[in-house]
Amino acid sequence: MEASWGVVDEGAKCGDCLPANYGGTNGRHKSCAKNVGNTSRLNWVDPMSIHASDHDQRYTKSETKHRMSTNEESKNSLRQSEQAPTNMGKLDGQKKMEEACECILLMGGSSFIPPGMVAQMKDAKRLPNIGSELMDVSGAEFNKMKIFLGLQIEEYVNLLKFRGLILQSCGIPSGDPGIVFPWINSVFVLLEAYCILACGRFFMEKQVMGEFVRVLKLSRTVSVPLQLLQTVSIMVQNLKSEHAIYYMFSNEHINYLITYPFDFRNEELLSYYISFLRAISGKLDKNTVSLLVKTHGDEVISFPLYVEAICFAFHEEGMIRTAVRAVTLNVYHVGDDSVNRYIARTPHKDYFSNLVSFFRKQSMDLNKLLSETLLTPGPDSISTIITAVDEIEDNLYYFSDVVSAGIPDVGRLITDSIMMILIFPLLLPSLRIMLDNDMQCGVVTSLYLLCCILRIVKIKDMANTIAAALFYPLEAFTKSSWGFHSEGVLAQNDCSSSNLSLREVLLTYISKGNDILVLGSLSVLATLLQTKELDESMLDGLGILPQRKQHKKLLLQALVGEGSGEEQLFSSKSSFSRDGISNDINSYHKKNKEQYGLSFLPSVAEISSHVHRYQVIDALVSLCCRSNISAEILWDGGWLLRQLLPYSESEFSSHHLELLKVSYKNYASALVEEVSGIWSDFLISVLCDEWRKCKRAMESSFPYKELNCIVLLPLKFSSEEGSTFAAGKGMHELVKVFVLLHQLQIFTLGRAIPEQPLIYPPGDPPANCRARRSGLDLSGPKAGTEVSLGNAVPCRIAFERGKELHFCFLAISSGISGWLVLAEELPLKKSYGVVRAAAALAGCNPRIDDEHATWLHLRIRSSSLPFLDAVQFKGYGKKKTKASVDGRWTLAFRDEETCKSAFLMTVEEINFLSDELGLSLQVAQQIYEGT
Repeated sequence: MEASWGVVDEGAKCGDCLPANYGGTNGRHKSCAKNVGNTSRLNWVDPMSIHASDHDQRYTKSETKHRMSTNEESKNSLRQSEQAPTNMGKLDGQKKMEEACECILLMGGSSFIPPGMVAQMKDAKRLPNIGSELMDVSGAEFNKMKIFLGLQIEEYVNLLKFRGLILQSCGIPSGDPGIVFPWINSVFVLLEAYCILACGRFFMEKQVMGEFVRVLKLSRTVSVPLQLLQTVSIMVQNLKSEHAIYYMFSNEHINYLITYPFDFRNEELLSYYISFLRAISGKLDKNTVSLLVKTHGDEVISFPLYVEAICFAFHEEGMIRTAVRAVTLNVYHVGDDSVNRYIARTPHKDYFSNLVSFFRKQSMDLNKLLSETLLTPGPDSISTIITAVDEIEDNLYYFSDVVSAGIPDVGRLITDSIMMILIFPLLLPSLRIMLDNDMQCGVVTSLYLLCCILRIVKIKDMANTIAAALFYPLEAFTKSSWGFHSEGVLAQNDCSSSNLSLREVLLTYISKGNDILVLGSLSVLATLLQTKELDESMLDGLGILPQRKQHKKLLLQALVGEGSGEEQLFSSKSSFSRDGISNDINSYHKKNKEQYGLSFLPSVAEISSHVHRYQVIDALVSLCCRSNISAEILWDGGWLLRQLLPYSESEFSSHHLELLKVSYKNYASALVEEVSGIWSDFLISVLCDEWRKCKRAMESSFPYKELNCIVLLPLKFSSEEGSTFAAGKGMHELVKVFVLLHQLQIFTLGRAIPEQPLIYPPGDPPANCRARRSGLDLSGPKAGTEVSLGNAVPCRIAFERGKELHFCFLAISSGISGWLVLAEELPLKKSYGVVRAAAALAGCNPRIDDEHATWLHLRIRSSSLPFLDAVQFKGYGKKKTKASVDGRWTLAFRDEETCKSAFLMTVEEINFLSDELGLSLQVAQQIYEGT
C-alpha cells in the first residue's frame, strides 16, 4: 500500500500504516516483521542524484566521472560531520554534548544514523531522560502519529521543542539554528523530512513549509540553507500522493525558496539548489504546474522554476548543465498549452538560440582541437577528442528530446536557430576544396556535424532545407562567412570553383579526396539516404534515391493510372516526374530566400534526377577503382553503390563495367603474388573471413561505422614500415579490396553472391613428403611432440649468450601451412626427437651468411595477426604502439654442404606451400559466368 498523507486509521493493519519503503520492524507487530525485512530504506541523498524522468537518461554518459567524484566528496563530508567538533563555543564541555547525543538515541535515532555517529553516541553513558519531557500528548494521538523507521516521537511541533531543548542545554540561542553541531543538524535533516512524510495532515495544519521559510529568513550562515534545501529535496522526492504534492506546492512557499537569493558562490549550495529544482520538476504535470505559475487570464506571466533553472543552462560544470536540461525537459513534457506559449515568447525563447550559439562554440572548439592534435598529437589526443565528441552528441540528443515534446513553436525556434546560427554561416561555407591536406580540418568537422544533426535531430523541415541547400553553389554561402577557415588560409589553399554546387563538391571529395574527405562525404550521402524525414523527391533530385523506392513509387502510380508510371517502371532511366521534383524542391528554395535570406535561387530546370544519379554512380565506381584509399572506406562506397543498385548492372555504363573489370584483374594479380608473401599461410583464412564480412556489410540496411570515425580517422597510426605486421596489414587490405571488387563483379552479372568463395580444399600430402615422413598431422608441431628426424639436419643455436644448444632442424609444409622445427634428439630412441621450438615457414626468408658459409639466417615472425583478433588487440589502429621487432634464428651447421642442404630444404618447402596456395586461389579468382 502506497504511503499517503493524513492520520493513520486506528483500525488499519500494521502493514498498512507505514510507507512501502520502510526498512525496519520497529512500530510493527512481530507478525508483520517478516513481510518487511527485505525492503529498502530511505538513504542519505547525493545532491545530484534526484531521480530524473526517462527522457533525460541518455545524459548519464557524460556524468559518470563527475558522479563518482561527487559521491566521494559527499562521503568525505559525511565523515567530517561524524567527527566531534573541536570548537565548543558556548558549550559547557563534553557533558552537554553527551546529553544531546543521548537525547537522540532515546528517540531511536540509531535506526538511521550512520554507524560512526551511533558509536560516538553510545559512548555517552550518563544521561537524563530529557525525552520524557516531551510526552505531552494522549496515547491515541501518539499511536496515530507513529513515525516509520521506529521513531516513536510525537508530532513535529514536539520535535521542534526537543530540538530547542538540545540547543538550550548546549548553551546555543534558539533563534540561531545555524550554530549547532554539523552531525546533530544532519540528524534533524532526516528527522524533519521523515516526520513530515509520516504525519502529513498534521503538519499541513501546522504550516511546516512556512516554518521552513521563517528559519531561512533568520539564518546567517550557509549551513541552514544547505540543510533546508536537502530536507525539502528529500521530502519532494519521496512524495507519493497528490494531496502531499498540492500541500508542498501551494502557498507560494516553493516559489519563495526557488527565488530566494542564495549565495551560489558556494558550490555545494548550488548543487543542492539544482537538485532541489530537479526534484520539483519531477512532480510536474498538468495539474501541479498551475501551483507554480502566475497567470493573467489564460496566459502565464511568471514561472520561477523554469526561469531560474535556465539561468544555469550554460554553467561551466557539466553536471549542473545536465540537471538543468532535465528540469527543462520535465517542463516541456507537461503538455500545458499556456506554459508552452510562455516558454516560446520573448524573452524566454532566446534560450533556444542561446543553446545553438553554445553548440556553435563547442563545434568551433572541436575544430580547433582537431587542428592542434594533427599538428602536435599527444598520448591523450584520442580520449580528449572522444570526450568532446560525446558532449556534442549529447547536446544534439537534448535538442532531439526538446523537439520530441511536441511543442510546434519550440520546434520552429530550434530549426531556425540551427539553420541561421550553425548551418548557413558555419558548416556549409566550410565545404571547400583545399590544396593542402593539413588545412582540411574545417571540412572534416563540417561533414561530421552535418551527419550528426541529420541523424540525431529528426526534424522534417530542417532535413529538407539542408538537402535543398546542397543544390546551391558555394558562393551563395561564402559572401559573408568563411566557415571554420580563416581568410588568410583560404587565400592560399582554396581552389573551389564558384560554379560547383555543394552536391558536386561532395562528389569531388569522393572521386579525388583523401581518406578523410571520402569517408566524410560518403557518411553525408548515407545519412541523407537513411533520413526518413527527407522527401523522396529530394533524394531523387540529389541522385541517391534507391531503385527499390523508385520502383515502389512508379508501381503505385501505374496501379492508380497516374501518368506514364507503367512505362517508367520498366525503363532503366526511370525517375520521378520532373514536375513533382520541381514543385517540392522549389518550395524549399523559396523558403530559403524568404526566411533565411539566401539570395541565390538555383534553376529547378537544371535539376535532372537521371543526370545526378549518373554522377553519383560515376563517383562511386571511380572510388572503388582507386588504389590510394583504405579498404574499409571502399567498403562504405560499395555499400552505398549497392543501395542505389540493388538488382543488377542496369545503370552501369560500359565505361563503368570496364573500370571495375580492370581494377579487379589488377587486384587479382596482386593477390597471386601474396602466395609467396610473408603471411601467405593466413591468406585463405583471411579471404574466407573477409568474404563473409563484406557480404554482410553490403547487404546490411545501414553502415556499420560510428560517426566519430570521421574525426578519429586522422589520428589512427599504422605499424612501422619495416615490420612484418606492416606486411600483414597490407595483405589484409589487399584481400578486402579484392573481395569487394569480386562481389561487385558477381553483382554486375546479376548473380547471387555465395556465402563463401569457391576455394579448393587442401589435398592429402603425398606419401613421400617431409610432413608425412616426420609423423606430423595437419595441426602442426607443438612443444613436446615426438617427430621423426629422418630428414632433419643437425645444427647449433644459442638463445642466450654463452649457452649453445644442439638441435635437429627440419622445414615442413602441409597443405596451406608450414613450419620450421627445432627438435632435440632422444638419447634412447635414435632418429626420433622432441619438438623444442617451432615457427612459421611463411616469411622466414632463408639466407646463408655472406661471411660465414655455415650460418643460416631465418626470420621469425609472429604466429598471428593481432588486428584480426578484436579481443586480443582491441586498441589496434587507435593509438600509437611500440614498433614490433621480428625474431631471428641463426643456425650454425658443421660444414657448408650441410648448411646449403638445410637452405634448399627450406626453399623447397616454401615452394610447396606457395604452389598449394596458388591452386586454392584459382577458383577464388574465377567470376561466376556459368562455366
